[in-house]
Amino acid sequence: MTMSGVSSVADLSVAFISESRMLLTTEFLPKIERAVGALGDADVWWRPNEASNSVGNLLLHLCGNVSQWILEGVGGRPFERHRQEEFDERRPLAAALLLARIRSVMQEADEVLGALEPGALLETRRIQGYDTTVFAAVYHVVEHFSMHTGQIIWIAKARTGTDLSLWQPPQP
Repeated sequence: MTMSGVSSVADLSVAFISESRMLLTTEFLPKIERAVGALGDADVWWRPNEASNSVGNLLLHLCGNVSQWILEGVGGRPFERHRQEEFDERRPLAAALLLARIRSVMQEADEVLGALEPGALLETRRIQGYDTTVFAAVYHVVEHFSMHTGQIIWIAKARTGTDLSLWQPPQP
């Protein structure tokens, strides 16, 4: 074992997959849930201007991105994405419906990531027109999810004027 506790590429792969799963399901998703939970349905669809996205659009977009990159691209599950519709949606879908949708997608994504063999990270895939590796696909999703989590938090704070206490662990 090295000082970092990683003794092989397989150990590093397992650590990467584990950290990615943790960030997506126990760090970012609970923050989104708290932020959306602070908003009313109307605030979920508020946008500062037409060039910006609402929380509702961001949630639909995250569902599409994770489904395309992890469920289909990494896991091989069938998925047909209509990316532009994620941004064009203007019907005021309820916050509870959007949260149920993203929870479902994230549960499936966690299952796909949990079933990955360490050696699979270097396998190649074609996802959204890009030739990539499973490693890069997972890395992309974690980074992308993080970026939009921050946007959702910002909108929730701007709309509510409150501290969402996101530094505190979620309550069971």
